[in-house]
Amino acid sequence: MKMLLQLSFLLLLVNSVLTQAPLSSLERTALFDLRASLGIRAVYWPRKSDPCVNWTGVECQNGRVIGVNLSGLKRTRVGRRNPRFDVDGLVNCSELISFNSSGFALPGVIPDWFGRNLSALQVLDLRSSSVLGPIPQSIGLLNQLKRLLLSGNSLTGIIPDSFRQLGMLSDLDLSHNMLTGSIPSSISALGNVESIDLSSNFLSGSIPDEFGLLSSLGYLNLSNNSLSGSVPAQLANLSQLVDLDLGSNSLAGLLPTELGRLTRLRRLVIRNNDLGGSFSGNLIVNMSAIVLLDVSSNNFTGNLPDIPTFSNASSRVTLNFSNNMFYGSLNSNISTVDSFDLSNNYLQGLDVRTGDTTLLSGNCFLRLPGQRSLEDCRTFYALNGVPFDGDPISPVQPPGSKTKSNRLKYVLAGVFGGLGVVIIVVILSVLILKTCNRRSVSQRSANVEPVQEEGNAKDKSSAVDILTLANSFRYEQMLQATSGFSDTNLIKHGHSGDIFSGTLEDGFNVVIKRIDMRSSRKDCYMTELELYSKGMHTRLVPLLGHCLEHETEKLLVYKYMPNGDLSKSLYRPTSLEDGGLQSLDWITRLKIATGAAEGLAYLHHECDPPLVHRDIRASSILLDDKYDVRLGSLSEVCAQGVDTNQNVITRLLRISSNSESTTSGSVPPICAYDVYCFGKVLLELVTGKLGISNPEDSSTKEWVDQTLTSINNYDKEMVSKIVDPSLVLDEDLLDEVWAVAIVAKSCLNPKPAKRPQMAHILKALETPFRVVREEDFSSGRLRNNSSRRSWSAALFGSWRQSFSGSTNSQNHSQTMKDGNGGQKQPMRDNSQGSGANDRRFSSEIFPEPIDSNDVERQDEAR
Repeated sequence: MKMLLQLSFLLLLVNSVLTQAPLSSLERTALFDLRASLGIRAVYWPRKSDPCVNWTGVECQNGRVIGVNLSGLKRTRVGRRNPRFDVDGLVNCSELISFNSSGFALPGVIPDWFGRNLSALQVLDLRSSSVLGPIPQSIGLLNQLKRLLLSGNSLTGIIPDSFRQLGMLSDLDLSHNMLTGSIPSSISALGNVESIDLSSNFLSGSIPDEFGLLSSLGYLNLSNNSLSGSVPAQLANLSQLVDLDLGSNSLAGLLPTELGRLTRLRRLVIRNNDLGGSFSGNLIVNMSAIVLLDVSSNNFTGNLPDIPTFSNASSRVTLNFSNNMFYGSLNSNISTVDSFDLSNNYLQGLDVRTGDTTLLSGNCFLRLPGQRSLEDCRTFYALNGVPFDGDPISPVQPPGSKTKSNRLKYVLAGVFGGLGVVIIVVILSVLILKTCNRRSVSQRSANVEPVQEEGNAKDKSSAVDILTLANSFRYEQMLQATSGFSDTNLIKHGHSGDIFSGTLEDGFNVVIKRIDMRSSRKDCYMTELELYSKGMHTRLVPLLGHCLEHETEKLLVYKYMPNGDLSKSLYRPTSLEDGGLQSLDWITRLKIATGAAEGLAYLHHECDPPLVHRDIRASSILLDDKYDVRLGSLSEVCAQGVDTNQNVITRLLRISSNSESTTSGSVPPICAYDVYCFGKVLLELVTGKLGISNPEDSSTKEWVDQTLTSINNYDKEMVSKIVDPSLVLDEDLLDEVWAVAIVAKSCLNPKPAKRPQMAHILKALETPFRVVREEDFSSGRLRNNSSRRSWSAALFGSWRQSFSGSTNSQNHSQTMKDGNGGQKQPMRDNSQGSGANDRRFSSEIFPEPIDSNDVERQDEAR
């Protein structure tokens, strides 16, 4: 009997296959068109077979195509040569329910007809398919759609407001793209959504309160964006929520205690934000299902909350409270947590007993290794008005010795302070005399027409040589090349002249700077010509010629740079109408940083006297067709220490100042100023935040100061908080980003004398792994020596032998790559990158700080 039933079932199955309605000719043709446009191999879609029966990934029902799955399929050799998002054949598959191309490359834009013609679509899976451009508004017309998976692509633009119409949607994944704008509040219309992942984009603004209306939501990931504002208390209404990740944003304020009502929550991640205040124990007391709670790298303070006894025995519980400002003692339930990271807080205690999985380094425990200094802990507890367990007098210090030691320190401080004042006065006097004696030389370096003195015939001949170093164009040629300097040819208004694009008679593209002598400094064009007379370095924008025949108008002609400048290339607009952006990858960004450093190293170290650019920013870093750097905006270049706009005393005071002037023409004429500006360019490349390298205002300075707090040469993970979310980074590339961030921080030291020279910066950018992986300067050693040497000294110390010679040598030399990456050539160490006016070696550029005890020992040794 059983065998008879099985036979009957088999006959029914065969009969259903035999009697299945044949595929309509229209849809059969559509599939064969799709096979041809995508170049699917015949082994998957054989030409002489029934697509509904023998084609891999094709599903049919009642003679209609209802499913196409390209995931795992491979293209023919011809198809691989020119892959495109060419799926027009699907237009006629009006009953299509599922389209899946996960992992199958479809470089191109999602066609707008997807939403209009595929109204039956329930699953659209384009994960990691190389899709770019905006999400079409027509996607909102797919009112049967249940799963929309678009992660791992290069989608740009905003999240369409039309998503409000996707009432059947249960799974939305737009993560790891380049989406911008805010999260639309209309997302509250997705009443059936169970999972939302918008992580790793450029989304900004606040988290909509309307998220609290999504009663079915179980998974919400908004990490690695630029979201600001507070965490909405309305999220506590998501009773089904199991996983909440808000990490690596700019969220601030207090964490709502209402989140404690999320009793189903298993993962809560809010690391790398600016949340502060106390962390209430009520927040986690009811989270019995929690397995991961990560609140690290915020500004939480106060006593560590009481840790409940977690009853979830089936899973390991991990808590991360590191890198905050918690203080006080530990409670007894800490041992019930499987993994607990409490490092880098201000917790205290005398007798601490914890398991091996509890991390307590960087706190104030008196009998544990790797803790903060007693002085640091005492200061913190005093500021917070909380008693500290530490004895205010060291047990090995006899009574009264501290008073004597302090008295001696005050005496020494007074003596050395007085000597310092005397030394400064002497140095200033010498510099004033030198500057006054060299005034004529300075004028020849900075002015259009040198002061007429006896024996200046050589200067006159040099001026003539400058004018013959490049082609001389006629004014009529320039008018023809720029269509009469029309607005359509205008690239931008530069501070020394308007910049126009042009085409010469032979079809050669050029860029022409038009300098109005009535409004510009009269010597600005001669400054550039004199610079080029020193040599046409490959890292300077090539000068092709000039037109100087008009009294009131001077023209300089440069080679055209196809990729414009860094400010316009870091995020290049796509050809789409929505204003989408395409981001430069990290390899190209590091190439740009290294090229710009080579150009500045040439000015600082190979020119005699050293030259200061004084206008380093993203817009002055020009890029050719291969993204090789050519420095532009050269009208402000001057010899170091020369500034004809100020008198001697003013210049000396400015050189010794820690502040950085940013007004064009009044910036400090020292190489250290270029280093500072270059540090802001590096921050732009790391963070992707445009405009940082422009002249500083209060908001920019505040942003830079805040960003620098996330750059730590001991902790790579902290830099991930500021890294441009559009960058796709593996472990090695993240190390490079970390290294460049460390170099940027050293460049932005508020004291000019503490900034590195461009030679050292170039060396760091050429070998970034040595910055973070150098064995001799490992993180362990850095920690052990943190009280004796500055981190910047540790960073560049390993290269000092490459740039230092005998201290008695007057011809100290360095090496650097030439602009073509060819042979190395000698490079003089005369840049005075620290801002001083005498030659100094690299070991002197990074003076290592010493404490008062060191001063005493050195004094005794003398």
